[in-house]
Amino acid sequence: MGIDFSLDRWDQITETLRRWWAGELDRPILGAVLSGRDPGRAEPDIPSHNFTAFYDMSVPAEAIVDRWDYDLSCNTYLGDAGPIVWPNFGAGVVAAFLGAELKPDGRTCWFLPTEQMEIADIHFEYDEGSVWLDRIKDICGAAVNRWGGLVQVSMTDLGGNLDILSTFRPAEKLLLDLYDHPDEVKRLLWEAHELWHRYYAEVSEVLRPANPGYSAWAKIFSPEPYYMLQCDFSYMISPEMFDEFVRPELAATCKRLTNSFYHQDGIGQLAHTDSLLSIADLDGIQWVPGDGNPQGVYWIEHYRKIVEAGKKVQLGDTDTADLLAQQTDCAEKIFCRWGGKPDDKPRALEMLEKYGAIPKGQV
Repeated sequence: MGIDFSLDRWDQITETLRRWWAGELDRPILGAVLSGRDPGRAEPDIPSHNFTAFYDMSVPAEAIVDRWDYDLSCNTYLGDAGPIVWPNFGAGVVAAFLGAELKPDGRTCWFLPTEQMEIADIHFEYDEGSVWLDRIKDICGAAVNRWGGLVQVSMTDLGGNLDILSTFRPAEKLLLDLYDHPDEVKRLLWEAHELWHRYYAEVSEVLRPANPGYSAWAKIFSPEPYYMLQCDFSYMISPEMFDEFVRPELAATCKRLTNSFYHQDGIGQLAHTDSLLSIADLDGIQWVPGDGNPQGVYWIEHYRKIVEAGKKVQLGDTDTADLLAQQTDCAEKIFCRWGGKPDDKPRALEMLEKYGAIPKGQV
């Protein structure tokens, strides 16, 4: 049977998301991905990994894509959800493109500098022979050749520029650099900025035109160039430091992308909310409270602040999405894609029907 989807469904989703990004849709984006479907095919020999970098370089790109195909075939896609895969080589793989060691440990991927250097001696330059960039392009090429547009292949996690720099100047040193060597920090941020967009363009060229559109690790879909931006390092700095070192580059990247979101990760980033909301070209915010903190509806006032400031939000649970839609006049600014099991289908369809998110012909 294979993947339970069609190119016609992608046409519907593409038009729906085009209208959503443009502010022309009068409802939220809602999609459920339910596991437990009979894939109708044999399971591949290689295991399913959350991190694509866990596969040895000897494993062919086509074999990895075949594993993805099997996993996607086990799902049912409802509402505005379509099949999406994400080549995951760790958060901030641009650091590996720039010469850092990419080290998988079976749980996650680490990026380690090959040597400790003073900040004035660090220079970011394009490496024509990056094995990791070539590996990602190879896998992305195999994916679009296999599916021909039936599956959206996401951009790998390029990372945030201050996070990339912190690979080469570990956090405790980079924090001091903000005070002691601010001009060197800014020089490297803008060097990384130009290279980041070069890598984004190169990987996108492999993915287009067969890919339905654009997406990133957060699985928001966009018919036009998009990315989920981030700066996890900003958890440790003041709003003044954020405005000096993070906001200018972030705003410049938002201007270069057609659509953009920011991954606001952890309590320490709440101090930067007003600065983020002031970036005219930033379309939305994904708020993640972090492990050990309250989740979901606990943050309804934060979500309300975001949508009432004119930005979109990505939510991961239907209770929060439903409550926010009911409490504000901003339901059309919500993106919510969630997972479930076969028994969750009635509840999923109820939510989708409530907000008019069931495509034609879907039961």
